[in-house]
Amino acid sequence: MIGAGMISFKHLTAWKQSHDAQVVAVVDPDETRAAARAREFGVPGHYPSLEALLARERIDAADIASSRESHGPLLRALIERGIPAICEKPLVPDVDEAMTLAASARGRSRIMVNQNFRFRPYYEQMKRWIDEGALGALTGCTIACRSSGLIPDAQGRYPYIERQPYVRREARLMIAEVLIHRLDVARWLCGSLELVAARARRSCPEVIGETEATLLFETVATRMPVVVEGNFGCAGYPAQSVDRVEVIGARARIEMDHNVLRMYGPRVEEFRYDPTESIQESFDATVKHFIDCLRSGAPFRNEVDDNVDTLRLVDEAYRAAGPRYAELF
Repeated sequence: MIGAGMISFKHLTAWKQSHDAQVVAVVDPDETRAAARAREFGVPGHYPSLEALLARERIDAADIASSRESHGPLLRALIERGIPAICEKPLVPDVDEAMTLAASARGRSRIMVNQNFRFRPYYEQMKRWIDEGALGALTGCTIACRSSGLIPDAQGRYPYIERQPYVRREARLMIAEVLIHRLDVARWLCGSLELVAARARRSCPEVIGETEATLLFETVATRMPVVVEGNFGCAGYPAQSVDRVEVIGARARIEMDHNVLRMYGPRVEEFRYDPTESIQESFDATVKHFIDCLRSGAPFRNEVDDNVDTLRLVDEAYRAAGPRYAELF
């Protein structure tokens, strides 16, 4: 387990539930933090770097949940040694580097990207309905992410920043950190996408990146409009983000709001989800899928080559969002 920050808790919880693998070490430059995570999950080893780990341990795979800037060097080191890896999103911050990494990994190391929203139970149910033809031909899709996490509370604190302090300094925030998951799910549900337009805005003075964004795509196959949007300054919403989704078909439509998923049409179905449980379930399913595919040789749901297309659309969105965001290149 490379990285001992907040998200490593969900990763290690998922690994602990697996009977097919054992976590042998936690790696983090902050040795105190690495040691604490290792103790918490009964992991026998902890190291300050991947190099220190590899000098002492023989591992079968790695799970990368460290800062995005560290992903490239870590992946190159693992690919050089032929060690498979699952890597948190984004694979790397730059799409050109992602393409180079994907090419270097072919035939040497299997890399899966942890876009775990494809494993969230409600999105998996949507995918089943679409694939079985329950909606008929798709005619539209909107995925909106809402949160009040960037509205100060009574003590003047921002819940999103309190939970993830690093977001203060992220120049690429709403699109690259939050909407990347929804964009990837939209590709998975609807097929290949092309960007039509993008707009972004910063409304919270405590962060340097954009806090609102609206992205308009169309499907390559049918030119169907797909909208992905996010706003973390929404009064009346919880501090933890929630997704509002509508997928429209010629025969039926899907609607999800506040963790309730419904299909309207010839048959009506409803599912309710606990948001906290759903998040952990997605990590559990992601880790299980990674292990199963390594054992069987089956392709990953989130192959690294496929993820390059998601990163390409993220880059294009920033270029289209306005002069301020184009300057990030």
